[in-house]
Amino acid sequence: MALSDLSDTIADLNRTLGSIEAVVDPATKKAEIVKLEEESAAPDLWSDQANAQRVTSRLSRLRAEVDRVEQLRQRLDDVKVLLELAIEESDPASQAEVQHELEALRSQIEALEVRTLLSGEYDERDALITIRSEAGGVDAADFAAMLLRMYERWAERHGYTVEVYDISYAEEAGIKSATMSIKSPYAYGTLSVEQGTHRLVRISPFDNQGRRQTSFAGVEVLPAVEETDHIDIPESDIRVDVFRSSGPGGQSVNTTDSAVRITHLPTGIVVSCQNEKSQIQNKAAALRVLQSRLLEKARRDREAEMNALKSDGNSWGSQMRSYVLHPYQMVKDLRTNCETGNIDAVFDGEIDPFIEAGIRWRRQEEATAS
Repeated sequence: MALSDLSDTIADLNRTLGSIEAVVDPATKKAEIVKLEEESAAPDLWSDQANAQRVTSRLSRLRAEVDRVEQLRQRLDDVKVLLELAIEESDPASQAEVQHELEALRSQIEALEVRTLLSGEYDERDALITIRSEAGGVDAADFAAMLLRMYERWAERHGYTVEVYDISYAEEAGIKSATMSIKSPYAYGTLSVEQGTHRLVRISPFDNQGRRQTSFAGVEVLPAVEETDHIDIPESDIRVDVFRSSGPGGQSVNTTDSAVRITHLPTGIVVSCQNEKSQIQNKAAALRVLQSRLLEKARRDREAEMNALKSDGNSWGSQMRSYVLHPYQMVKDLRTNCETGNIDAVFDGEIDPFIEAGIRWRRQEEATAS
């Protein structure tokens, strides 16, 4: 890349980062950080656990947000100085270093730009993801397991914490369903565009005649509940059943009835958890999942009553992405037309281009509807 092109790239990134800074407003957030630090230092902070949770959670997220913007600004300033030195000294090594750093900065600044588009009520929260096999028999169950691994690998690539609450294994291969949490600021807002029906087309490895099979899996994304949500669930509204955890075999399968299934009687919502070692821990985890689903149900009910948000033209169960392995290889988002032929990379967790395109598409749809 020519030196003039590098200078143009720096200028472009500087404009983009400036727009991000205008939205993030680090100065205002720093003032709030100072206030929250004073609150967190109070000796009686934890006498009110709900407030303490709010203060510490908000403080952690604000610090991370401000640090991320400031670090990118510092790196962009540094690379500008490095480019000036490369020009003065005609140093090819420094020029190559500038180009490498600019490529990394472009990726990170574009990702942060997408983050600024997340302004929904629960976007800042952790995410609860449930994957279910749908039409397609054993191929659908296998596809659901592939999607579970895809999201786990995506989280791993970003250094996010993943906790699997429950897996229901299919008889022949794959899974019937799985529920997991991904813990990171804005995990829900980021992954909410993944909700919908995913379709897989391939030569079935379970068909001895080698025929092509189309199968489907559903992805549900919910915001995790927080202490401040105050979702009361009377004991009379739930039925709790215990059972023995199931799995593919080996020592990971419990030998006691520690798994828990909770049925919310007024709504019919059923959740289960078998990941923890004790029945008490599994019940607590299952209640958190139930609270998240009730929270999301309440949000959707409010939206339906107020007609505040327009539908994007697709129901939650509509197809949103297609994964084709035969007769060609292609992953394509049916809303944004984002696509790639590197299907192995997608199933290995490289789905950021699809997520970012989905967030931008959703913002455009909202702007058009408003």
